[in-house]
Amino acid sequence: MAAPPTRPHIALRPSSFFKPIDTVDDDAWDSASDSEEPAHSTFSFSSWGRSSTTSPKPVPKPITSDNPSSTSLAFSYTHLNAPNPSSYPPRTTDTPQPQKNGWTIVRTVPERRSSNNTSSSNQDDSFDNVPDADGDVDVEGDMILGDLDPEPTGDSLQYLSVNSKSSSIRSDAESIANDPLCGIRRPASISRNSKDTITENPEKSDKLMRERSIRTNRKHKFVDCLSKQDVNIAELRKLAWAGIPNELRPMAWQLLLGYLPLASPLRSATLARKRNEYSSLVEVAFARDREGVDQQIWHQIEIDVPRTRPGVRLWMYGSTQRCLERILYVWAIRHPASGYVQGINDLVTPFFQVFLSAYIVSDPEEFNPSLLPKSVLDAIEADSFWCLSRLLDGIQDNYIFAQPGIQRSVRRMADLVARIDAPLSSHLESQNVEFMQFAFRWMNCLLMREISVQNTIRMWDTYLAEGPDAFSQFHLYVCSAFLVKWSEKLRQMDFQGIIMFLQSLPTQGWGDHEVEMLLSEAFVLNSIWHNAQSHFNGK
Repeated sequence: MAAPPTRPHIALRPSSFFKPIDTVDDDAWDSASDSEEPAHSTFSFSSWGRSSTTSPKPVPKPITSDNPSSTSLAFSYTHLNAPNPSSYPPRTTDTPQPQKNGWTIVRTVPERRSSNNTSSSNQDDSFDNVPDADGDVDVEGDMILGDLDPEPTGDSLQYLSVNSKSSSIRSDAESIANDPLCGIRRPASISRNSKDTITENPEKSDKLMRERSIRTNRKHKFVDCLSKQDVNIAELRKLAWAGIPNELRPMAWQLLLGYLPLASPLRSATLARKRNEYSSLVEVAFARDREGVDQQIWHQIEIDVPRTRPGVRLWMYGSTQRCLERILYVWAIRHPASGYVQGINDLVTPFFQVFLSAYIVSDPEEFNPSLLPKSVLDAIEADSFWCLSRLLDGIQDNYIFAQPGIQRSVRRMADLVARIDAPLSSHLESQNVEFMQFAFRWMNCLLMREISVQNTIRMWDTYLAEGPDAFSQFHLYVCSAFLVKWSEKLRQMDFQGIIMFLQSLPTQGWGDHEVEMLLSEAFVLNSIWHNAQSHFNGK
């Protein structure tokens, strides 16, 4: 017998503003039950400084349904089954599976013989040749889940540290924190290995050289734009629409969100003021230690934080989780109309990961933030908080009571799809598939459960270039184009097949090309329909 459907939205507000609800269920963001108790927090309430703990906080076991049948979905937009854990796009490495003693990631890569290799292309050397807690050495593979104790300490966690701080953290990290331009005034030199390529395949070499030339030209345009005394925001938006180079994205995002002033002389003072303000907010929020926090909000945050990006090492470190807890709690108490809503934790991850990348030369998803200077990690946390606030300011009606923003967007999406793909719309209706049963999560999660973090970051480049309303308005057209992309397959399926397919879409292999095609199709729809608002039934 199928389990009853669960509510897709939880809005947790400070108890002084509303009467606490009796039951708290999962929403469309979660892949595990709320009934589980959160792991014991190592957050220090006496100070908002990060914990010295470098080991990843154990993640609760994901709960899988005994009956994954989609027929348990209700035919009303007010109810939706919590997604299957498979709704997370698989990473390039094998996703860890739950073991009886909790989550423990073990690095298993081919053994490197040279212990002196500290090049920037191999930053995780310390993961090699280190025994696990049971004394077993690493074996060849990607990642496995070891049956270790949930709270390992000491030498058994040495493999979770980066071999050399100097090989992973930029030497000018603290300067970049004070002045983002420090990180882009010296463009990286381009490596040219053309001789070998020409010898092997001259035609391929020419193509690679052309692509490299285009990328270099775009990067120089970005550098010229960002280096001006007063950045031309229109020019930056035009450049950013087609994607932002990785090393320039942190500063570009902050400018596009309006967090960083366009005028260069004002930036250092503004950053110092906003970071000090956030520090004060944290100190006030946790001034009375645990007894002073809103227990209902804090309880849900403690449950959700370990679930954030399961299997990604960055989000398993205690220092990262403490940052995330503070960001979410401070935002919740500053926005009592919505409070903390399950899933906002995922919206922090692109910001934190992008801003972290400004200070290191290794993969952010593998990096242990506790290795950073305290001032740098505090800056990343504060910048992530303010940029999250800017984003949510434009879509806050998605998270207030009854979520009118999401309901309006889903109605408009259904009406738009009926016009651009009538056969698909008719088939969904004939199978009794309501858009709210799958599109709710697309709107609530900004498609973050359907595509990878890297795809999300690339998509957000365009969203931020589109303007402040893109996360609600332009996202509607992206979701419509996303659905129509699967039209031919969906029209061959029945109700159960449609729901199961849409909950686990085959986007695992998507790269920038697929995302850019989707964005281009959405741009066409936006151009045609944006000025025809009267054609939509729902507003």
